[in-house]
Amino acid sequence: MEKKEVVLMKGNEAIAHAAIRCGCDGYFGYPITPQSEVIETLAELKPWETTGMVVLQAESEVASINMIYGGAGAGKRVMTSSSSPGVALMQEGIAYMAGAELPGVFVNVQRGGPGLGTIQPSQSDYFQATRGGGNGDYYVIVLAPNSVQEMADFVDLAFELAFKYRNPAMILSDGVIGQMMEKVVLPPFKARRTEEEIKRECPWATFGRTKDREPNVITSLELKPEVMEQKNLHLQAKYQEIRDNEVRYETQHMEDADYLIVAFGSAARIAQKAIELAEEEGLKVGLFRPITLWPFPEKEIAAAAKGKRGVLVVEINAGQMVEDVRLSVNGEEPVAHFGRLGGIVPEPDEIVKALKEKF
Repeated sequence: MEKKEVVLMKGNEAIAHAAIRCGCDGYFGYPITPQSEVIETLAELKPWETTGMVVLQAESEVASINMIYGGAGAGKRVMTSSSSPGVALMQEGIAYMAGAELPGVFVNVQRGGPGLGTIQPSQSDYFQATRGGGNGDYYVIVLAPNSVQEMADFVDLAFELAFKYRNPAMILSDGVIGQMMEKVVLPPFKARRTEEEIKRECPWATFGRTKDREPNVITSLELKPEVMEQKNLHLQAKYQEIRDNEVRYETQHMEDADYLIVAFGSAARIAQKAIELAEEEGLKVGLFRPITLWPFPEKEIAAAAKGKRGVLVVEINAGQMVEDVRLSVNGEEPVAHFGRLGGIVPEPDEIVKALKEKF
């Protein structure tokens, strides 16, 4: 049995190492706090000398997303990373990729906003990620890690889902997970695909004019309304397939719980400690952690919340995921929100206090 190597690193560094090991063909990005270590680590590791992976610092986030668009159109495993205002600049390109049904991986290490905001952690890009921040009726597959280990694990998962459904996939992290250091087991090395393998696996990709056929045209443009409607109906059917098959979540302390906390990412880590403190005060509290923020685990949250005295949604924002939780519960149980703003991370005892005050 192969011995697993345990290393200590930041979440951002784990993203970079995992990208190389997962057979990524190209990374195109632009530095921005608090995720700059991703491209810095890639520059230090020089994967172009070992695996052939292209690493390029683009002149802007707009340039990087269009490089991703081009690489994805050729069937390549390409990715980028940024933080909140940088991802905002990428939204047009992400919408284009969704419309053209192209796979690509995007990492958002969130910081506070709106606008330039603060370089401190936040979870205020939930709407941007789960509602499709660009134009049109589309969705991005959204994975929310809450550990350095998941930062590494979700790179390969994001590529797998992106190519399975020909759809952009986002790893929605935050400044806490990106900057903190933990032990992590990095994934094994996966060979990059050959051109022939790409052609077999991605017959939709464009490879230029060949002897036997014209090149595929990669575009999200369609001028005929009736054709565009059918294209959108096809997309909606695909999104329903993703909802039916790709929901992921985690629960803890659900046995005999009187209350439920719903939280994702770093907020879920803090909620774990809050639940310990609550138990010391005689409160029985369970934890529901959505791992896929889209597709959202609506049915699963409704089942977990059934019969609870109260559901507290903990986020590092003004209240965004709480809207999806309320829709899931549909008024059957009381739902409240607790969050901190401006880059302030809530303390576990604040969560316990909010739980007691709101229910």
